[in-house]
Amino acid sequence: MDIIGALLGLLFTALMYLPMAVAIKLDSPGPVIFAQERVGKDLQHFKCYKFRTMYWNGTSYGKKPGQNDERVTRVGRFLRRTSFDELPQFFNILRGEMSLVGPRPEQLPFLAHYAVWQRQRFAVKPGLTGWWQVNGRKQPMHEHIDEDIYYVEHCCLSLDFVILWRTFSAVLSGRGAV
Repeated sequence: MDIIGALLGLLFTALMYLPMAVAIKLDSPGPVIFAQERVGKDLQHFKCYKFRTMYWNGTSYGKKPGQNDERVTRVGRFLRRTSFDELPQFFNILRGEMSLVGPRPEQLPFLAHYAVWQRQRFAVKPGLTGWWQVNGRKQPMHEHIDEDIYYVEHCCLSLDFVILWRTFSAVLSGRGAV
């Protein structure tokens, strides 16, 4: 399901990649794709890919940037609002590092603060979207591990379809989801 979903996702979004890349380059200097070391299933590290939304060489760790965060570029605000910055993660899915649905891949600095019970979220592959994202993504990810644990304990194909449908609906309506 992940491979087919990622291939379909790439097929339906392929025409958007070039205009987004040009917009990112025109908006600010730096690479188009941002790669960050993340933690996935079984605590394995991997490079998670996104379209760059922040000024290059700025700090990217810490609390989730708000609408007035000076680190985020003009194009970056649009990419984040529409969740288009996440599209390169289809390649992470094709590489087997991520799944369509699952907990978000965690940033390395936060891993040291996890209690033993919180590490359950690493029992499954991280996802492009997940239960946390479709249930109020405005809160910082590391403060809402309960939703990821819920997903790990209840993951099944029907829940994945519910999450994918809610993600698709949120992105189409302009509310974003991932």
